[in-house]
Parts: sequence; C-alpha cells; structure tokens
Amino acid sequence: MPPLVLASASPRRVELLRQVGWSFEIAETTSEQETLGVLAYGVGRQGWTLEQVRAHARRAAWGKARPISDARPDAVVIAADTVVMVDGIVLGKPTTADEAVEMLHRLSGRMHHVTTGVVVAHGRRGVTLADDSTTAVHFRVLLPEEVLRYVASGEPMDKAGAYGIQGRAALFVEKLEGDYFGVVGLPLARLARMLDTIGVRPA
Repeated sequence: MPPLVLASASPRRVELLRQVGWSFEIAETTSEQETLGVLAYGVGRQGWTLEQVRAHARRAAWGKARPISDARPDAVVIAADTVVMVDGIVLGKPTTADEAVEMLHRLSGRMHHVTTGVVVAHGRRGVTLADDSTTAVHFRVLLPEEVLRYVASGEPMDKAGAYGIQGRAALFVEKLEGDYFGVVGLPLARLARMLDTIGVRPA
C-alpha cells in the first residue's frame, strides 16, 4: 500500500483522518484560498455562482496537492480546500476581530453554502481524482452580544467564514443540508469512495 499524505496542516482535517483510524503523513502546503485569486482573508469578490465556487474549490485543492505529488510520486496525496459563500459573496478568513464580526452578522439568520473540494493524486500512476461536497448551512439569528463573545474566544480567526461548526459555533446552526464533515473541511465518505476507486484502502 503506498503511503498516504495529507497536503494540509489543518488541525481539523488531521483530526478527521485520525478519527477514522487511517495512517498518514502530513505535508505543509499553501494556505487555503490563496492559489486562485480569491482573497486569502476577508470578503472576496461578489457575483460568484455555486458552480463557480465548486470548480474553484476543486482547482484550489489540486493546487495544494500538485507540488507534494510531484515531490512524492510514490505517495497517494489528499488535498482539500473549503469555500464559504453567501449571496454570491465568498468569505475568507478574517484578519481582524471586526472582520469576523462583520462576517458573522452577514451569516446571521441566513442560509449559506460551504463547499469543500477534494483531490486524490498518485503521481507514479498518473492518477488524479477531483470532487467536491457542498452543504447548505442555516444559521439562526445571532444576537450582537453572542457574536462578540464568540469572536473574543479567538475561534473564528483561522476559519473561512469566521466560524467552526465543530466548535462553539455549533450553537448557531439550525439545520444542515448535506455533509457535516464537508463543512468541517473533509467529506470523509466521498474521500473514501475516491480512494477505493484507485484501489487504496487505508488501514
């Protein structure tokens, strides 16, 4: 079985793979949403469609996987990129507390989409698979004081859309339509199917 390499130092993706008991290595890669012109931080350009976001997430995941796959052609490389969109606006990672507050108020009482693109690449075999998972997330109306408390916790600052569903922001979510793990950052069932397609069944 070829070695499995996760092209991400994201603690959330690392924890998800550990959760299912897979053995893997971690390789540093570029930070999310930098490779294709979406702002790495703050609010990106407006007028995105869901299809454009899905295509972008897949391309961005490939942008992370490619250099590692080139350097480690023996390995099966997994990469992912997560994009949050509301009303055609892409939300990146906040750089300041004020940006985080702005994003959370934008999401308050609204439905938004979280798309995670996933790539599996095996350089030696010349195999690259790309897919994506999109989930509709419905937030309840957030009170200004609870937004401030959440931002003061520091949790939003390294997350697209300024929240982590697996943390304190779980209290904000009324309903999900799609894959919870895709919102966290790695749709596990979809990834397992992709690996199975190329005959890789991690221990």
